[in-house]
Amino acid sequence: MEVLFYQMVRHRKMVLSAFLTVAIICAVLTALVSVNYNIVDYLPKDAGSTTAIKIIEEEFESELPNARVMLTNVSVTEALEYKEKLSGIEGVTSVTWLDDVIGLDTLKTVPLEFLDASLVKNYYRDNNALISLTIESGKESYAVDAIYELIGENNAASGNAVNIARTQEMSVSEVLNALAILMPVIIIILIISTTSWIEPLLFLFTIGIAVIINMGTNILYEEISFITLTVSPILQLAVSMDYAIFLLHSFNHHRLTHEAEKAMVLAMKESLATIAASAATTVTGFAALIFMRFGIGADLGLNLFKGVILSFISVMVFLPAVTLFCYKAIDRTRHRNLVPDFKKAGSLLMKLRIPFLILALLVVVPGFLAQSRTEFLYGTGSMVKASRVERDTSLIKEKFGEENMLVLLVPKEDPGKEIELCEELSQIPDVTNVVSFVTAIGAEIPGEFAPEDVAGQFYSENYTRIIIYTDMEEEGQDTFNTVQAIIDTVQMYYDTHYLAGQSATLFDMRNVVSVDNRVVNLLAVIGIFVVLLITFRSLTLPFLLVFTIEAAIWINLSFPYFTGNPLSFAGYLIISTVQLGATVDYAILFTNAYLNNRKTLNKKNAMKTTIEENLAAVLTSAGILATAGFALAFTSSNPIVSDLGTLLGRGTLLSLAMVALVLPALLVLFDRPVQVTTLKTQFQKDA
Repeated sequence: MEVLFYQMVRHRKMVLSAFLTVAIICAVLTALVSVNYNIVDYLPKDAGSTTAIKIIEEEFESELPNARVMLTNVSVTEALEYKEKLSGIEGVTSVTWLDDVIGLDTLKTVPLEFLDASLVKNYYRDNNALISLTIESGKESYAVDAIYELIGENNAASGNAVNIARTQEMSVSEVLNALAILMPVIIIILIISTTSWIEPLLFLFTIGIAVIINMGTNILYEEISFITLTVSPILQLAVSMDYAIFLLHSFNHHRLTHEAEKAMVLAMKESLATIAASAATTVTGFAALIFMRFGIGADLGLNLFKGVILSFISVMVFLPAVTLFCYKAIDRTRHRNLVPDFKKAGSLLMKLRIPFLILALLVVVPGFLAQSRTEFLYGTGSMVKASRVERDTSLIKEKFGEENMLVLLVPKEDPGKEIELCEELSQIPDVTNVVSFVTAIGAEIPGEFAPEDVAGQFYSENYTRIIIYTDMEEEGQDTFNTVQAIIDTVQMYYDTHYLAGQSATLFDMRNVVSVDNRVVNLLAVIGIFVVLLITFRSLTLPFLLVFTIEAAIWINLSFPYFTGNPLSFAGYLIISTVQLGATVDYAILFTNAYLNNRKTLNKKNAMKTTIEENLAAVLTSAGILATAGFALAFTSSNPIVSDLGTLLGRGTLLSLAMVALVLPALLVLFDRPVQVTTLKTQFQKDA
C-alpha cells in the first residue's frame, strides 16, 4: 500500500488534472439529471393505489385528476369555454367537469334546477365552477404557470400537481440558501479547529469536488427524487468532512520530523484505517435505506452511499495531491491554536458521569415509548404554506367545502350489485356522494345505449369506475379510518377492487412506511453492529456504542410526540439511519482513544485523558453536522426537508451529549467485561 501512496504523491499533477476534469464534466452533467417531484411515483408497483392508477390510464378515457381549478362568477357556457382552453394547455392530459358525468347535450338543454342537486353541487355552485384536471408527470411547473396565466388572480387552482409545481420552484434555490448559511459557519468552525487559514479551504475544496462528481454521476440513473436533490449535497458535505480533517491533522504531525512527500505518505498510511472505518459505518447506515420498499429511501440511500465512497476517494487521492501543491502556503498562513483547553472538562465530566448516566436511563425509556407513538404527515399539502397555492386551496374549500375525491374500480359485473355497493358506500361517515353509472344515468339504461362520452367515464372493457366524494381531510387518522371503511365495504361485494385518489395513496404509503421503518432500522443496527464487531474485535463494545447512539435517536424522535406536532414520515424514516451512521463515529473515536490510554493508565485516568484529548475533535465534527441540519431546517419551506434538517441538527447534538456525558460512564462501568470480551487487550491493572 505504501508503494501505491508514493506513486499517487509523485504523480500528483496527473491526479489533480484528472479530478478537476471529471469534476468539470460532472458539473455540466448535473444540469441534465432528471428530477422527480412526485412522491407517489415511489410507492411499490404492487400497491393498490398504484395499480388503480395504471388501470385508469390503460382502460378509461379520462385519467385520475391531480388538480382542480375553480372559476368564480361564471355561467355554464363560460365554464365550458374555460374547460376547452384548459384542455389545450401543454401537459394537461384530461379535463373533467359536469358535462362528462351527465352528458354535454343534457347539460346544455336541461335547466340545472331539474338535475340531481347532490350531483351538480360537486361541480357547480353559486355561479362557481369546479373543474378537475390531470397534469402529466414532469410537466407540472409549465402547466400550472399556463393555468395561472389563463385564469388570472380572481380564480383558484389547487391539488397535488399544483403542490408539485410549487416544490419544483423552491428545491434548487433552497439548496443554495442552505449552502449560503452552512459554508460560512463551517469555515468558522474549521478555522477554530485548525492552525492555518488555508486548511479550511482545502477541506471544502476536496469534499466539494466529491459532491459535484456525485451529483453529476446521477446521470447514470433514470431520475432522482427532489428530496435527494435537496438533501444529498448537504449531508455528503457534512458527514465526510471528518475524513479530510483526519488526513491533514496526521500530515501536520509528520511534517514535524519529515519532508512534505514522506510526511504525506506516512499520513495516508496512518489515516487509511481510521477514515475507512468511519466511512464504513456511515455507508452502512445509508445502505440500509436501499432496502426500503418506498423508493424515496432507496433513491437517497444509493446517492449517499455513492457520495460517501466518492468523498473517501477524494480525501485519500485528491487531497494529498492538492495539499502538496499548497503546503508552503499552509506554512505561511499559520495562526495560533484557537481551540480552548479542555483539561478541566475531563475532570468535571468524570465527576458527573454517574448522574448523567442515571439521567440518561430515566429519559431513554419514555423517549423510546414516545417515539413509537409519533403522528406522521405523508402528503404534500403542507408544502404550500405562505403561497398562492395555500390561498387558492382555502378559497376552493370555502366555496365547495372540504372535498376529497376517491375513485373505486371494481370488476364490470351485475348492475344490481353495483347499486347495492353504492348505497352501502353512501352510508359511511364523511362520504358525501357516490357517483357511478347506475346513480348518474340509471341501472335501467344499459351502458351501450347511453351517450358514449358518459358511458366511457364509468365503464371500460373490464372495470366499473365509481367516484366517491368525501368531506374528509387529505390525511390523518380519521381519513385513514374512512379509507379502511370503504375497503371493508367493497370487500363484502367484490374479491378484486382497487382504490385511487390522494388519500388512498397516502393510506398505502402509511402501510408501506410502517413496515419499512422496522426493516431499515433493524438492518442499520445489525450492519453497524457488525462493523463495530470487526473494528474492535469485542463482544461488549458494539452493544455499548449502539446503545449510546440509539438512545440519542429515541430521545430525538420523541420530541414530536411530546410537543404534539406531527412529523414528516420521510424525516422519521431517514434520520434513524443517518444519525446512527454519521454520529457513531464520535463513539468510535472516544472508544479507540480509551482503549489506547487504558494500556498505560487506570480506567478513570484513561477516560479523563480521553475526554481531554478528543472532546475538541468531536465538537468540531458535531458542530458541522448540526449546522448542516439546522441550515436545511431554516431555509426549506418543504416540510419533508425541514423536518429532516431539524431532526439531524437536534439528533447530532443529542448524540454528542450521549458520547461526551454518558459513554464515559458506560466504558468505565463495563471496563472489566470489555477487557474479558475483547481480543488482544492489554489493560493496566487497576489498584
